[in-house]
Amino acid sequence: MYKDILVSIDLGDTDNEKKTLETAIDYARTFGSRLHIMTVVPDYGMSIVGGFFPQGHEQEAIEHTNKALHEFTKEHVPAEIKHRHIVGHGSIYREILHYADVTKADLVVLSAKRPGPEDYLIGPNAARVVRHATISVLVVR
Repeated sequence: MYKDILVSIDLGDTDNEKKTLETAIDYARTFGSRLHIMTVVPDYGMSIVGGFFPQGHEQEAIEHTNKALHEFTKEHVPAEIKHRHIVGHGSIYREILHYADVTKADLVVLSAKRPGPEDYLIGPNAARVVRHATISVLVVR
């Protein structure tokens, strides 16, 4: 049913993301799917903010994040599960939606995040992905 599954991981909250990844792995086993495991390095949004950081800081952050993502998956993704790594850069929900298109994913799996009262049931990025995705989205609590 699902050939390609995009799973978004927040490496800043790996304890809670393990359940999200386990859920995606279960789906991949069941359907023989390939996982596209991604994380996003947020941009600064305003060029004036970026000016306070040394030149090349964002590229270093992306490289560090790529290494951390590989280490996380090496520990938590079984060898028999086909997967690849993606490190996006920019707006979290936009990068998830972009890579859902690029990978031709059939399903997006992400966590609900730690919702506060202002977010009601799911976090703002998950809500935006759910609202704008053209494919099914599984939100893991």
